[in-house]
Formats: sequence, C-alpha cells, structure tokens
Amino acid sequence: MKSKFKYLVKSSLKKKMDTKSFKISNVVLAILLIGIINIDSIIKFFGGDFNKTNHYYVIDEVEVYDLFNSQLESTYSTLYGEDEKYEIEKYEVKDDSEEEIEKLVKEKNTNIFIKILKDKDNIFKVEIISNDKIDSIEYQVLLSALSNSKTNLAISNLGLTEEEIKKLYVAPEIERKVYNEEKNVDENQELIMTTVFPIIILPFFMLTIFLVQMIGAEINDEKTTRGMEIIISNVSPKTHFFAKVVAGNAFVLIQSALLLIYSGIGLAVRKMIGANNISNGISDKLGEMAGQIFTPEFVDKLIYIIPITVILMLLTFLAYSLVSGILASVTTNQEDFQQLQTPLIIILLLGYYLSIMAGVFKGSLFIKILAVLPFLSAILTPCLLVMGQIGIIEIIIALILIIFVIFLLIRYGLRAYKVGILNYSSSGLWKKMFKAVRQK
Repeated sequence: MKSKFKYLVKSSLKKKMDTKSFKISNVVLAILLIGIINIDSIIKFFGGDFNKTNHYYVIDEVEVYDLFNSQLESTYSTLYGEDEKYEIEKYEVKDDSEEEIEKLVKEKNTNIFIKILKDKDNIFKVEIISNDKIDSIEYQVLLSALSNSKTNLAISNLGLTEEEIKKLYVAPEIERKVYNEEKNVDENQELIMTTVFPIIILPFFMLTIFLVQMIGAEINDEKTTRGMEIIISNVSPKTHFFAKVVAGNAFVLIQSALLLIYSGIGLAVRKMIGANNISNGISDKLGEMAGQIFTPEFVDKLIYIIPITVILMLLTFLAYSLVSGILASVTTNQEDFQQLQTPLIIILLLGYYLSIMAGVFKGSLFIKILAVLPFLSAILTPCLLVMGQIGIIEIIIALILIIFVIFLLIRYGLRAYKVGILNYSSSGLWKKMFKAVRQK
C-alpha cells in the first residue's frame, strides 16, 4: 500500500515537473522576476536614467531664493534620503537672458529655469521653463517647495519673529491614554497593516487558486482519457485520492521555493552589477513604515502569529485540495469542473477583499465570525489578530473548525469520491453520491 502510494505521488510530481511547459514557464518566471528586481538597470541600459541630476536656475525677484532652496532640500531629502538629486543656482538676469535661457534649456533636458516673479495680489507668481514636460513626481516636488516658500514668506511678512514661525511648524505633543488595553493598537500601525497585509497574503491567495485548478484538472484529465479505470484497478480510490492531494501540495511548495530562489538570484544579480537600492527614497519610507509596524508589542505577537499563520495556511491548502479532488471526481469534462470550482474562487476573493477592508469592520461581530470560518481563516485571522480585533480564543476556534472540516472531507468526501471517480454519466450522480455519503 505504501509503495503504491509513493509511486503515485512520485508519478504525479514527475508528470507535473518533467514537462516542457513546466520548464519553459519556470524559465520565463525566473527571467521575469530577475528582470523586475533589476528593472531600473535594464531601463538605464536602454537609455533610461534613474540617477539624473536636475539643474535648477532660479530667477528671483522676491528675495526668496534661500527659503526656496531650503524647502527644496527638505522635500528632496524626504523622498530620496541623502542622495543628491538636484543642483541649484541663482541666475542673474542679463540683456541676452532670454536667448541664453532657451539655449541652456534645449542643451540639456535636466536644465530647468524657475522664475519667481513679484505679484501684489498673491505674494509671488512662478514661471517654470523646461525643454520637455517635467515628470509628475519632480513637478510635485517643485510645487511643494514653492508652496511652502510662499507660506513662510507670508508668515514672515506678518512681522512674526523667527522663533514664533518655528513654533507654527512644530507638531503638538500628544500623550495617549487608552483604557482598553486589549485593543490598544496604534492607528498608524492598523492603517499600514490593512494596506501591507493583502500584499503579503497575495502569494498564498495565488498559490491556492493554482492548487485547486491543478488537482482538479489532473483528476479530470485521467477521467476523460479513461486512464482512471486502469489506475483504480491497481490501487484503491483512497490511495489515489490522497496521492493526488499530497502531490499537489508538494508541487505548490516546490514552486514557491523556486520563486524564492529566483528572487534571491535577482537580488544577487543586482548586487553584482553594483545597482543602487531598489528605490533609494522609497527604501527609507519602507524602513520608516517597518518601524511603525514592528513595535515591541508587535514583535512579541509575532512569536505566536507566525506559527499560527503557517499552520492555518497549510491546513487551508489541505482543505482546498480535498474539496478540489472531490469536485473533480464528479465531473465528466473540463467545462463542468471549471463551473464547480467557481464557488471556491469566489470564497478566496471574498477573503482577500475582506482583508483589505478589515479596518472598516473594526469591532464588528460580522468580521469576527468570518475570520474563524474554514477557507477564510488563513487570510483573515492573521490580519485581525495583528490589529487587535480578535484574540487567542478566536484563533483556537478557527483551528478547531478547519480541522473538523478536513475530518469531514476525509471521512465523507472520500465516499463520494469512490462513487464519482468511475462514473462517466451525470445522470443521477448526485443522488448516488449522497447515498454513498450516508453509508457507513
């Protein structure tokens, strides 16, 4: 029995992996992942420039150059950290300035003129001269620096001292006092988690869909080619069923490991070619975001959140595998299986979108109930646990329910599988299956 089971698992894995489609698709995936990780270097190789340095020439009629320069420096450092992304100098107007401005601008696309002109009604007005359209991010940087300069100039015109002006920009000191310690979760952390967590859970979401389709397609293919009759004549339906489930889950885990390896190669290539960080300013922002997420309280939670999440994901993989195999056994063609798997895809989509909107249902009994339901718990429970909306009791309930559902699928679903696997007619099939489920 064990040798037949092992043989079926190996045969199923070999059937999936020892194919041209698997090899070609993984070569394509490797190239895509390595390419995406090094996309800036690729674009730069073909003429793009992520490290261009803009040269700003400022014509200042309002005596605001120093203020504008400091605001520009502040905005750039927020976006790009310590990396210098611009040069700036004050331009003195001459008789032939218009011709020189046109020449300098057309000479290099990075040469940009900023005229800060007097305006009685609006303190000052601005004219920006460039050869091409300015990038949207770059334009927003200039707009922010100019707006802040205008605000500072307006405040200084009111006669306030430098000390008083500084006080206007100092954030108020806030002392937090929260009585309900169980829900004492920082609002920034909650907002970040509802944004970041769906991205983290996306691979699980995609792999589950892949697993459902793969197991169902393989069983359905063996039925439609009549190969199932030969297989079942040599092994029991139970052995065949579990071999497909184990092989399907093993294949998904192998594919996940391969994707991690491709990502590691991409990062290694990036380091070898001496490219900068994937995004200089964004990396600083991600570091700041990580600092808000990984508070001491959150790190303490990770001790049990990570094992619970892994266990729930593995159990959910198993549950979806069992359901997929059972549904595939009752179908007679690929079209029927595609229709039967639609509810599973909808359940997965529901869980994914609910994880995005988890903050909207804060404290709701509705989201707590959904979080413990099998097939949804692996997606929703970790997110809600981090945000403090559920506790260890809900986690235990979710684990008990998913284990109970797996038990039912193995005990009763296997009976239905035995009836459906060799049935090639849809006439009275469901009646036979329900009868088989009721039998001991």
